[in-house]
Amino acid sequence: MPGLVALRRFDRSALPGDIAAGLLVAALAIPQALGYAAVAGVPVQVGLYSIPPALLAYAIFGSSRVLFMGPVSTVSVLSGSVVGVLADGDTARAVSLTSSLSIVAGIALIAIGLLRLGWVAQFLSEPIVTGFVTGLVVLIVAGEIPSLLGLPAPSGALLDRLWAIALSVGRAQPTTVLVGAAALVLLFGGSKLAPRLPWSLLAIAGGILASHLLGLRAAGVAVVGTVPDGLPLPTLPRIALADLPNLITGGFALAAVGIAEGLAAATTFAPKGKDDRLRDDAEFIANGAGDIASGIFGGMGVGGSLSKTAAVVRSGGSSQVFGIAAAVVAMLVLVFAAGLLTPLPKAALSAVVVHAVWGLVHPRKFVRYRAIRRNDLFAAIAALIGVLLAGPLNGLLIAIGQSLLGLIYRSMQVNIDEMGKVPGEKAAWGSVANDPARRTVQGICVLRPDGPLFWANSAQVVRRVNQRVERRPGTRAVVLDLEATNQLDTTTAEHLIEFVLDMRARGAEIYLVRVFGNVKGVLQRAGVLDLLGEDRIWHSISAGVKAAKSDLVERRRYEQTGGEDYWDPYEEAAEDLLLGDEGPERIFTREVNTADAGPGAGFEEFLGELAAVDGHSSLDLGMDDPYDAPAPGGSPRTPDAVPPSLSVPLPAQSSPAGTGGPGEPNGHGEPNGHGEPNGHGGRAGQDGPGGHGGRHGKKHH
Repeated sequence: MPGLVALRRFDRSALPGDIAAGLLVAALAIPQALGYAAVAGVPVQVGLYSIPPALLAYAIFGSSRVLFMGPVSTVSVLSGSVVGVLADGDTARAVSLTSSLSIVAGIALIAIGLLRLGWVAQFLSEPIVTGFVTGLVVLIVAGEIPSLLGLPAPSGALLDRLWAIALSVGRAQPTTVLVGAAALVLLFGGSKLAPRLPWSLLAIAGGILASHLLGLRAAGVAVVGTVPDGLPLPTLPRIALADLPNLITGGFALAAVGIAEGLAAATTFAPKGKDDRLRDDAEFIANGAGDIASGIFGGMGVGGSLSKTAAVVRSGGSSQVFGIAAAVVAMLVLVFAAGLLTPLPKAALSAVVVHAVWGLVHPRKFVRYRAIRRNDLFAAIAALIGVLLAGPLNGLLIAIGQSLLGLIYRSMQVNIDEMGKVPGEKAAWGSVANDPARRTVQGICVLRPDGPLFWANSAQVVRRVNQRVERRPGTRAVVLDLEATNQLDTTTAEHLIEFVLDMRARGAEIYLVRVFGNVKGVLQRAGVLDLLGEDRIWHSISAGVKAAKSDLVERRRYEQTGGEDYWDPYEEAAEDLLLGDEGPERIFTREVNTADAGPGAGFEEFLGELAAVDGHSSLDLGMDDPYDAPAPGGSPRTPDAVPPSLSVPLPAQSSPAGTGGPGEPNGHGEPNGHGEPNGHGGRAGQDGPGGHGGRHGKKHH
């Protein structure tokens, strides 16, 4: 209970500011709650019943010190759209359904908070929320026009209602029009001149006073009517099983809309201290508690209010003591002043509602979306049109579906970058498309998907990788950078297996670099690592490229000698200290010069090309870039298999090596025997006239 913990640490010196903030926000919230109840299609007292329990519940469970919890416009109009269909004009049934909807929304929010799924609140993008809220404002204003004109409210879709209003404008009640116009001028004009004054309260008070003095009810102006005094008692509303599916759907929608504005308000006005961090999961639980408390006491769905939270901050509120003070004021009004609301003109109440929601429309945001990214503009417009044509509930579902489709579409747009070594850098690689000066490697294709691989896009990504490889004739090795992938699944692993087999059929080997630990675990369990070999996984592009170079040299020699003069990669290992590594790990690699090429001009030419790319007169296959782990150990080399890597761990101390036999004229020297355990093999024999010296002795592990 973060709120209760914060209240225990309350600084009494802040009490005057919190009391003042509570009085001010109560003056704003009480008249607006009356209007929101009208929007929700229930008697005005239902809005008042919602304020005290919601504020007190949030004061206990909430993590924000300044958030106001109570009836809000978006939740009210959504509640009214759901209840209006189910209640069918029955006021008592509408009240019961409204409270039930609030309880269902609260249960959903608490479940999400307890399951730590608060991240779902960030799923809807800002453009979609902007379009959705704008659509709701249009619906609310359209719904209040008949009350401002003294006309009966038409039914049907938005366009049908607007057309019916336009046809009946000539029958508008003149006195009602004057009352509504005066209230609108007072609210909008006063807010421009003195924004901090409670103009909603003044409009309500002015409407009540004018009704008394001028006899507006007798003049044909519709009024609120009887408002019962006293505090509501806790009770559970009765619902029919047939209504349950609609209530569950509507409750989740109410929860989504309410928490969205509440989190936005809490985040906007969150203090910067380390002890005042906002917690999304706690906010879900607190908002849910507010909804349930409001529903049990006969109220409606609630949410965090951005405008009232701003008023709390401006008036000096610094803790949820302001909420307790506002709750006390609302209870006093219910007990002693509810009857004063009876002569309130409905036109004045509608003017308060229009003024309250008007500030939620931000046309400049649509212009900004167009300037930044047209897809965001289309998303906002689609959400707006969805609400206007399909209603708030279906409009919300359209917005969620649009978000899902947008996420899937963007996840499918994975480009494949061919990577090249950055000139002048030791181990930096970047996209060749961004800088053509970056050097590629002969026979080796280094590719990097710029987005994560998962089941929905893996087939397409593998197909694009294949297309890239096809553009590089003569490719013998593919180095695939998986840095952008932090999760992997069975489908993607299967596609990678097919890719490896396909590349091998073409004579190319696969190397994976920058693989996350959890991704490597999936590759291991799926059998991809068994297919590749452990020494085909590297922590950097440079390491993978050098391993591929080593294998290409060895494979070329093996192919040209037919395995007769097989090169043992363990011979004459040259020690290289891993650059940038403070640990004791070292790696042994072979330095290959063109003199080692053996017979065949093609192989010497191949070595020369690789050497030229690497920038050295001889091809150094050692590690020349930072690498943070020992090289993986490979299985012993045999003439029957092309070893996948030339890098081996540092062996233990060796025993003295034997000497190779002297070369016979026009013949071969005798090979030396094996070295002692953990020792190096014997040195090569000296060349005899017209012959070669003996081979190296084999290393014994």
